[in-house]
Amino acid sequence: MTKTKLETEVSKFMSYVLRHAPDAAGLTLDAEGWVSLDALEKAVASKYDVSRADIVEIVENNPKKRFTLADNRIRANQGHSVEVDLALNPVEPPAALYHGTSLTNWQAIEREGLKKMQRHHVHLSADVETVDAARMFSEGHSFFVSDNGVWLAESVPVQYLSPDAGTP
Repeated sequence: MTKTKLETEVSKFMSYVLRHAPDAAGLTLDAEGWVSLDALEKAVASKYDVSRADIVEIVENNPKKRFTLADNRIRANQGHSVEVDLALNPVEPPAALYHGTSLTNWQAIEREGLKKMQRHHVHLSADVETVDAARMFSEGHSFFVSDNGVWLAESVPVQYLSPDAGTP
């Protein structure tokens, strides 16, 4: 297996256990989603031939910055389906935010807005504008930003959506 393929597999495994199934790797996340790097290293090494240095390199080089490593602890930055409180403080968002989705989902979104589904938040980006975040915020909706810059909201009601923004 190539190094890149191994790194991708390990990163996906880490995402899976840190976001959705810590018990599948014998891990217990604390209330904010953290686990000791020692425990994660042991879980990853039981499945893959990698060292702590490899895990740190995967965290540091992950293009989507999915993980935060601090004080010999690690956690996924967002996207959890297990109960965690990321202890993020509400912040004022940029004027507009983007949510990438396929056109096949638009009918349901147009009817119901964006919902978090099995996750803790709807994930939004500042790159292309489709959500009137300024109006949402001024009308009392909370926004959070994770350590890797992904914007999070409980939901995005229909009246704040713009379906044509960002389309060619």
